[in-house]
Amino acid sequence: MDILLIVVLVGLLGFMFWNSRRRMQRAKVEQAEKARQTVPGAEVLLQGGLYGTIIEFDPENLDQPAIIEIAPGVEIKVHSQAILRVVDPTEGVVSEDEFIEAEASEAEYIAGVAEGEISSLSDDHRAELRAQAEADQRAAEQKNKPEA
Repeated sequence: MDILLIVVLVGLLGFMFWNSRRRMQRAKVEQAEKARQTVPGAEVLLQGGLYGTIIEFDPENLDQPAIIEIAPGVEIKVHSQAILRVVDPTEGVVSEDEFIEAEASEAEYIAGVAEGEISSLSDDHRAELRAQAEADQRAAEQKNKPEA
């Protein structure tokens, strides 16, 4: 009976050790993921329940406070560990300059397609675009023409 009790206690101790290591590894992976996403521009949830955007954060020195903007023009200093989680990682986020550049590029592409300079489209589709552009131009001319 004593041997069975010792085996159960050793088994329980082994399980506790194994479970503790597994939890520590999972926490380490989550912390690394959070550190990777915690960059300026990311939206975060603070431990006090406030949402804000990271303005300044040093992942190398966690003793240095992070600066979080909680409203336009309202910045607060918080301890780096007060950041509970990243709500909106900045990966895949397009800046305003990139958006404007993409719109200009798209406009150039559409103009090139309408003028027939870009031939990646089928002939039928190109003809449709040309006809639509001509119809739009005629409608604009009719609108601007004075009535007699």
